Amino acid sequence: MRAVVQKVTKSSVKVEGKVIGKIEKGLNVLIGITEGDTIQDIEYLKNKILNLRIFEDEEGKLNKSLKDVNGELLLISQFTLYGDCRKGRRPSFIEALSGDKAEKIYNKFVELCKEEIENVQTGEFGAHMDVEIQNDGPVTLLIDSKKVF
Repeated sequence: MRAVVQKVTKSSVKVEGKVIGKIEKGLNVLIGITEGDTIQDIEYLKNKILNLRIFEDEEGKLNKSLKDVNGELLLISQFTLYGDCRKGRRPSFIEALSGDKAEKIYNKFVELCKEEIENVQTGEFGAHMDVEIQNDGPVTLLIDSKKVF
């Protein structure tokens, strides 16, 4: 699994012009899933994201996690995180898992996050979405459960 984690002051997602998910202070997380992802990948990514110390403490240092600041979470599936741009000009998405398998993994990730975070919002799996992100900092991090970067 891969994630692009962005600390935000607000973020929202629309499908067909209707807002289906909206948060204030927290994290916008774009999630990609690949063949072979397991519950261990889900747990790793969840624990890493929810406990990243990227929120300011009283001294302005990045020492607090999403859980520490009671932040909100917007989770959006994004198969293009597994786009391979090394050859040619058209990305290959052969490594991206799609369909029912990917949706089950995504839903499990959402379910586990909801066990720890009060306000978890989502996009719509497989839909064309318009995502508005007001990045705070800016703070943007890449996480891969296989630790390839």
